[in-house]
Amino acid sequence: MNSSTGMDADVFAQFLDQLDRYVRERLVPAEPEVIANDGIPDTLRQEMAAMGLFGLTMPEEFGGAGMNVSQYIETIHTLSYAMPAYRSIISINIGMVCSALKNAGTPEQKAQWLPRLAAGEIAAFGLTEPGSGSDSAGLQTSAVRQGNGYVLNGTKRYITNAPYAQMGLIMARTAKDNLPKNAHVSAFLVPLDTPGVSRGKSDRKMGQSGSHIGDLIFDNVFVPGDALLGGEEGRGFATAMQSLDNGRLSVGAASTGYARRMLDTATRYAAERKAFGEPIANFQLIQAMLSDSYAEIYAAQCMMRDAIAKADAGTKILKEAAAFKMFASEMCGRVADRCVQIHGGAGYLAEYEAERFFRDARIYRIYEGTTQIMQLVIAKQMLREFAAGGV
Repeated sequence: MNSSTGMDADVFAQFLDQLDRYVRERLVPAEPEVIANDGIPDTLRQEMAAMGLFGLTMPEEFGGAGMNVSQYIETIHTLSYAMPAYRSIISINIGMVCSALKNAGTPEQKAQWLPRLAAGEIAAFGLTEPGSGSDSAGLQTSAVRQGNGYVLNGTKRYITNAPYAQMGLIMARTAKDNLPKNAHVSAFLVPLDTPGVSRGKSDRKMGQSGSHIGDLIFDNVFVPGDALLGGEEGRGFATAMQSLDNGRLSVGAASTGYARRMLDTATRYAAERKAFGEPIANFQLIQAMLSDSYAEIYAAQCMMRDAIAKADAGTKILKEAAAFKMFASEMCGRVADRCVQIHGGAGYLAEYEAERFFRDARIYRIYEGTTQIMQLVIAKQMLREFAAGGV
């Protein structure tokens, strides 16, 4: 088994079955505790690390499971039946930072960081800033050469895991002027206990209890030259964008997995709740909402499996990843809305899960690129292919 072919198919099938049972028997029942404390208990985090969830895609020689893209995304799909906080704490490690290290890291950087991340150290991915998100030209965090290293200054905003992450992959400007192909942006591997690094308070959010985002502030933070990812300036944004394909697949898979949970919850409620002397599941307009939700989830799963099969085959999937993320996240919002509607008045009460699902689902249409950015990505790629005679 190696990282290109992934885990042995039978071993992976057993792992997925074990994970599905763990999600339903351990993670879902723990959700009230996660919500009450706004955090995942250390015992659960240690269990997740022991199951290898922090190192799914990392090569075996660095302590990971060596999963290929499709195995990783199927794992996220299964894990995301439970509340989003569980995916949130592991996904930056494996979907973003590990991907960047595998694609662009030096052998020394891989040896230094991958085993630590696989063992459960928490990573953050620092691209977004107060004045820039999808727009790299607006990126202000700077990395200025000093001696044998760089000095970083700037603020990163809305960074998942920022309040407790131990390392960050930080995008910073290594040229004052904007360069072609975003070559003014470089990536740095920064231990977040480095002097000059501080953290903003955990932001209050609409939903997704137990996961945390916040600011990372860099005030004259010196990092040695070997913190530059791949030892090469100007590759940071390209690396970030490569990682975003995986991130978008992960968000699409999470949206689809959580939508399954919502539909199961809505179906159970409809079968048990009585009105006019019979279960509301007998009413055709309720059945329409259930069947629409099933069809859309099925469509998203088909998109997911097509995109990840192409990724495993080495095909570039910029368009497919964006289309899947866009459709699945919008679909998840519609299923959440129907779940609330099927619950009726109860759907508006915090006592029932439907209200939480509705709030949790909203972010999926925003992060790893908003729906509107996905539309631009898809259309630009379509037009590029057309200009090249590809239609």
